[in-house]
Amino acid sequence: MTYLESAVLVLHVLTAIAVCGFVLLQHGKGADMGAAFGSGASGSLFGAVGSANFLSRTTAVLATVFFVTSIGLTYFGTLHGKPQGLMESGVPEKTAPAVPKASDVPQPANSAPAAAPAGDAAAPKSGEVPK
Repeated sequence: MTYLESAVLVLHVLTAIAVCGFVLLQHGKGADMGAAFGSGASGSLFGAVGSANFLSRTTAVLATVFFVTSIGLTYFGTLHGKPQGLMESGVPEKTAPAVPKASDVPQPANSAPAAAPAGDAAAPKSGEVPK
């Protein structure tokens, strides 16, 4: 990360915090509606529409700086090549080890042959007399 990229990132975060602060300091256009009906302090139903005051102009400038720093950070991000985040690389899959079949297990040469499977019709069941 270069010094310029770090400076743009810090400016971006500070601008985001400042925009949030300035937006919260302002009051909405509907805030004067109650005054229009009750005390008559407002010039119109939704407040006076005049030239922008300090807070709204500062918010507009900070929003422009925020957008420019966003574009700058996007440019710096494209210089680094392919991103290596978790979403791009994926999570490695965990696979269970394969269980060997009975026929795959090697038998010693001098051992007796394996017993017939339980479902085999040729083998008599226990307690039955072969015919």
